[in-house]
Amino acid sequence: MTTAHPSGAQRTVVLVTAALSARHLNADTPHLRELARDFGGVRTLRPSAPAVTCTSQGDLLTGQPPRYHGAVANGWMDRDQCEVRLWRQSNRLLQGPMVWETARQRFPGMTVANLFGWFNMFSSADITVTPRPKYAADGRKHPDILSTPRALRDRLQAELGHFPLFNFWGPRADIRSTEWIAQATQRVMQWHDPALTLCYLPHMDYVLQREGPNGAHVRQELRELDRVIADLLQACHKRDARVIVCSDYGIEQATQVVHPNQALHAAGLLAAREEFGGDALDLNASRVFAVCDHQIAHVYGIDPTALPEAREILSALPGVERVLGADELHEVELDHPRSGDLVMLAKPGAWFAYPWWLSDRVAPDYARTVDIHRKPGYDPCELLLSDSPMVANAKFAWFKLRKSLGFRALLQLTPLDASLVQGTHGRVDLDPALDPVLLAEGAFLPDHARLPLRSVHDVILRHLAGEHA
Repeated sequence: MTTAHPSGAQRTVVLVTAALSARHLNADTPHLRELARDFGGVRTLRPSAPAVTCTSQGDLLTGQPPRYHGAVANGWMDRDQCEVRLWRQSNRLLQGPMVWETARQRFPGMTVANLFGWFNMFSSADITVTPRPKYAADGRKHPDILSTPRALRDRLQAELGHFPLFNFWGPRADIRSTEWIAQATQRVMQWHDPALTLCYLPHMDYVLQREGPNGAHVRQELRELDRVIADLLQACHKRDARVIVCSDYGIEQATQVVHPNQALHAAGLLAAREEFGGDALDLNASRVFAVCDHQIAHVYGIDPTALPEAREILSALPGVERVLGADELHEVELDHPRSGDLVMLAKPGAWFAYPWWLSDRVAPDYARTVDIHRKPGYDPCELLLSDSPMVANAKFAWFKLRKSLGFRALLQLTPLDASLVQGTHGRVDLDPALDPVLLAEGAFLPDHARLPLRSVHDVILRHLAGEHA
């Protein structure tokens, strides 16, 4: 029998462990495996298409597919401004009530903490923490976070040090960012006692995209993740909180890179202009552009009359499974105004890279840097290094020296060879061993072996209410 939160809800903690698959519940994850045994088994999940971070978190938070919540990928083109926007953080981009807003109808005064999940700014959650670097006028980027309440930012960083932003994304991404998030979560639970706590643990996403599902370091990194989760589980037990562990997608081996925008460029449907010796994307002169995001690409007809030609070109590319027209998007529940006029789906193992330039010699200056907001498409090469660690360290030291002397400088360590990426995701029909997982007390789960990821929303509500399925 659990002790209720003052609001009447049962304390519930949701650990969203990125890219954790059914095959990972093994001897390398003894605490997760024990949790699964205590709960009476494991359910696998089927995400909405595309199986990417923002879409999956939209499913989880709203209980609806992207045709309703609007997160059709990790980014999309703003049709009014013809600007591509990825990794935006406003909760207002999700359309529909959040899971805690629904729960508050039954438990007025129920408090919620959302820690490092996406869509975590301008939120109705009581407590939020999200990465938010500071950018100086000279281009310097300083690690930082944004929080609600505001004082939480200073209190967390006073105890834990600055958020390790460069271990959260980029070639140095590793367990340290997940450790920081887990420690911050424990403190938030101790200081604020939320009825519902959601915590995003990103670690395996980095490992599996770099190395693929059978990479040399996957087992060791799973042990690191399991160690961090063990501490969180102990903290939850002390609070008498029910625990849900779920993942957002599975990652498969990357075997083929597809370049839709290069094909459009070669056909004269996409335009570039020279800037600083490189080919800058010129959407004003382009007729079609593809926003590439893992194994999906949203194709926007800036000139709608060019779409039939674009569809023919893109459908013929090796690695493309289907190119859906607007009248077919209902099949994958992507019939939303933010979706492209065409949507490309990849074959198993294939994924879509964003570059449009036809020679690496004219790649824009930011292509070789970590710059998630400037690039008009997702770039997993940012997790890798273009040079050996020794050369990269020398370049980094030279970069820091120039910056300290007041010179502008770019840290260009990102490779342009997309074939170096070993893992990808976005497809929803995977080998069952790669499916994302849900661990929760069996009494709160539907009696099905595989559940839609959006059903986690209702599982959370049942945990809060203490009502069995």
